[in-house]
Amino acid sequence: MSLSRRQLSLAAGASLLATPGIGHGQAALPRVKYQVDWAFQGPNAFMLYGRQRNFFRDAGIDIQIDRGFGSGRVPIDVAGGAYEVAQADINPVIKFIAENPNAGLVVVGVFGDRSLLCATVRADGPIRTPKDFEGRTLAAPDSDAGRQIFPAFARAAGFDASKVNWLTVRPELREPMLVQGRAEGITGAATSTGMSLKALGMDWPQQRILWYRDFGLPLYGTCWLTTRDYARRNPELVRAVVRGGIRSLQAAYADPAACIAGLKAAEPLTDVAIEAERQEVSFREQIASPHVTANGLSSVVPSRFQLGLAAVEEAYGMTPKLKPEDVYTDAFLPPTAERRLPA
Repeated sequence: MSLSRRQLSLAAGASLLATPGIGHGQAALPRVKYQVDWAFQGPNAFMLYGRQRNFFRDAGIDIQIDRGFGSGRVPIDVAGGAYEVAQADINPVIKFIAENPNAGLVVVGVFGDRSLLCATVRADGPIRTPKDFEGRTLAAPDSDAGRQIFPAFARAAGFDASKVNWLTVRPELREPMLVQGRAEGITGAATSTGMSLKALGMDWPQQRILWYRDFGLPLYGTCWLTTRDYARRNPELVRAVVRGGIRSLQAAYADPAACIAGLKAAEPLTDVAIEAERQEVSFREQIASPHVTANGLSSVVPSRFQLGLAAVEEAYGMTPKLKPEDVYTDAFLPPTAERRLPA
């Protein structure tokens, strides 16, 4: 089920001729159903911002953008056909592909060069190192990416994940469980957990964040995914989503305040200060890495990608089998020059 550039180019040409609204100046554009990974917040606001600025219409599509319910849920929704393209933390996506090789999922862009996954505890509490998680109680939803990848973190950091007790909670109850002392730690993406804790009165200095990436997991972060079948049938639509998404991310990076203003317009209850900081954390900790500055967005290094694949598979007791081409293709990316972050 390989997707060669020549096959994609031929398919794209045929689809462009057959699909109204692309390249013909017609008002009716093909619609793509798209899902973000969580509630509408600063880190994913760039997609709403790009839609408001007509970047996706410029690329030839009418995009429907819906909220998500955790990166662990996203691949299920995409594989099941509820959404055609989506974004999610890449590591639960890898887990899903390893466990469901016939589902046909494929990653078509990686804009998170560094993983945001972490476990967060009280800075003044007894958990200071990963080994201290043994015998402790953590809270997270089942679909939380940090919880799903926790066994890989445990394996890399050298502690026994089976000795950790879990409380399964609804997403909105995760941070309150730590603040109220009903759990000794929580997992998730720092942009979500850290800022939500701050909003509840537990500011950054009161949090101890154990980044998975600091303990031997060279993981990538957020990605765009679709199915191979959808990509084969609609290569120009997938390409349009990725192109529009990259353009939206670049615009948000250049003018983050305007992006958050766009989020506020779409979600009137948005706390502008909280979401602006959440967005800044995402840019600083996940997206604008030295590698991206030098090479552009989604400049995936195969050897590093392979390490991440093996880490996820081994964490779940699977014999490592996946190769980068089983999970990721760069066939839908715009040229490197168009993937640079603005200075």
